[in-house]
Amino acid sequence: MKVTQLPYEKIGFISKIILDYIDQKGSIQSYFTNFPNLEGFEKQIKEKEKSFNQKNRIILSQTIDSQYKGLKISEKTKGNITLLKEPNTYTVTTGHQLNLFTGPLYFLYKIFSTINLAEELAEKFPDKNIIPIFWMATEDHDFEEINFFNFQNKKIKWEHKDGGAVGRFKTNGLEGVFEEFSTSLGSSKNADKLKNLFSKGYLENESLADATRYIANEMFKEYGLVIIDGDNKDLKKLFIPNIKDELEHQTSFNAVSKTISSLEKNYKIQVKPREINLFYLGDSSRERILFENNVYKIKNKTFSKESILKEVTENPLAFSPNVIMRPLYQETILPNICYVGGGGELAYWLELKEYFKKSEVSFPVLLLRNAVQIISKKQQNKLNKLEISHEELFLNSHILLSKKVIENSKIELDFKLKIAFLKNQFIELRQIAEKTDFSFTGAVNAQERKQIKGLESLQKKLLNAEKKRQKNLVNRVTELQNQLVPNENLEERQRNFSEYYLEYGGTFLTDLKTALKPLDLDFTILEI
Repeated sequence: MKVTQLPYEKIGFISKIILDYIDQKGSIQSYFTNFPNLEGFEKQIKEKEKSFNQKNRIILSQTIDSQYKGLKISEKTKGNITLLKEPNTYTVTTGHQLNLFTGPLYFLYKIFSTINLAEELAEKFPDKNIIPIFWMATEDHDFEEINFFNFQNKKIKWEHKDGGAVGRFKTNGLEGVFEEFSTSLGSSKNADKLKNLFSKGYLENESLADATRYIANEMFKEYGLVIIDGDNKDLKKLFIPNIKDELEHQTSFNAVSKTISSLEKNYKIQVKPREINLFYLGDSSRERILFENNVYKIKNKTFSKESILKEVTENPLAFSPNVIMRPLYQETILPNICYVGGGGELAYWLELKEYFKKSEVSFPVLLLRNAVQIISKKQQNKLNKLEISHEELFLNSHILLSKKVIENSKIELDFKLKIAFLKNQFIELRQIAEKTDFSFTGAVNAQERKQIKGLESLQKKLLNAEKKRQKNLVNRVTELQNQLVPNENLEERQRNFSEYYLEYGGTFLTDLKTALKPLDLDFTILEI
């Protein structure tokens, strides 16, 4: 195993707002509190200690313990659940949708980033207990985003008709998915382990939430990961004041809208708030709550202010925070100091600081999860032979091919110097025109554009001809880049971990665990 790193700006695929956050640019400073470094975490612990309701700890620990009933867990995880009761215990958290069989590779990167961060902070702050948390997004309802995973260029998909919160979905119909996946896996020892993980997870658990908990626990229990399902009555009770505040005062809409009006001057806005950022959960439905003509509407039902507030008190489980309110819910019930997420997630968290302030909840440190490019030894040898650097690997395919063809050509294909020379000639011509008849300047400029366009066209034709002549090189570069950066996108967003586990077994997970350094804030290249 060999680990190297690249600055994120060298690979692309990341937004300006996150690059500026990593660089702590002045334009982003007002949208977060503490930066993810040791000084920032020290301040964050002190802030959370003051603001967190310590009474919530007992309910939190007992609730999580009950959610693990019937599941074999490690002593480390069991101990961490108990430690949540202690006033010197804090959490670092990541969250993810309930993607079928973990979905894309970055599911692993999120969780290992969180685990490694917890271990590093525990070492730096020995008088504190730092617990890694995985928050299952059980109340999401966009099933089409999670009902598949990709395996060896094939989509393995689960067809299902339930509605509402996906965590409550029954695992009916996954027998057929298992058969399809099993056939693709073959019969090696690693294949058998994958089959066992899938079948025990999905065929021996009734709900998607239980199945996901089983799989995540099996993969990460030795590291003490604690898994939480927020779709819980006792946890929602802790959030009742915030739910009522949202219904009565639309606090999130007002606060986040104010932030967006400032943020959008420099950055693209990730999500926009609704007037009420809550859903109403039924057994198989998740409906928006609207406030119109002084009544609250939930599909075909209407509530007065008094009746809906009474409903919150009596049935808090039915009120589900959306993407704007979920972070506040999480930070209200957890003694959390850091959220670990992808670029898209952190972009919407950066909209929420003012909302947290209005709600008197400590805004956590935001940490960009590790991102990884996996390269086999065979693939690295090919990169070396083709003289493709790790940085070049992420170039647009046309740019990469042109660059390599030009480098490998015996004739001059790059016309940059010729175009620069031509521009200098026209500078002289413009000076002459200005001294004689200024009206000639327009003709000179037009001729310059024509000549440069002609050179560019000639270069393009010459380059295309050279690509045909170097067809073998073009095919080798194209094939290798497609393997490593499929569809010109990061592989972590497309491949499932099972492809690598099938080849490398458990060492793939341990290599990842060893390689990821969450506080480095660089892109990781992992050669295995």
